[in-house]
Amino acid sequence: MRTGPGGLALVAVAGAVVATAGCTEFSYISKTYVGLPPQVVTIGCNDPYEVYDQRQQRKVLIVSNGLREFTGCGLSGQDPALTRRRRFSEAATTYLRETARDTCTIVGETVFTDLQTEFVYSCAEPIEKPGTKVPRLPGRY
Repeated sequence: MRTGPGGLALVAVAGAVVATAGCTEFSYISKTYVGLPPQVVTIGCNDPYEVYDQRQQRKVLIVSNGLREFTGCGLSGQDPALTRRRRFSEAATTYLRETARDTCTIVGETVFTDLQTEFVYSCAEPIEKPGTKVPRLPGRY
């Protein structure tokens, strides 16, 4: 297969678009969740997920680890991608429940990578003022 100058340009543009999309996601995640300590929520068969909670914006970033996504606790031989949405959603709702926000519900979801999904939530209570003492789960460190 021969590729002329136009074909190479198309490949370069497609590569730039993909790279820019990844950079945009990284930039957004860095700006939104910078400085937040990770908390750990466990679902299923002691399957831990790191949670970064942006309480003022009512968003949580759920982060899995690559080994779990490959081997998968409780997947029973299924492709991890088939259960990923359910597992990440369960981690987000479990986290909200364990941090005393039972009235909160998930209202939006953005999948950044196979390891990172952001959930937007809504609550009946008003947003806490910065510095308010709130329930926290243990972190990994």
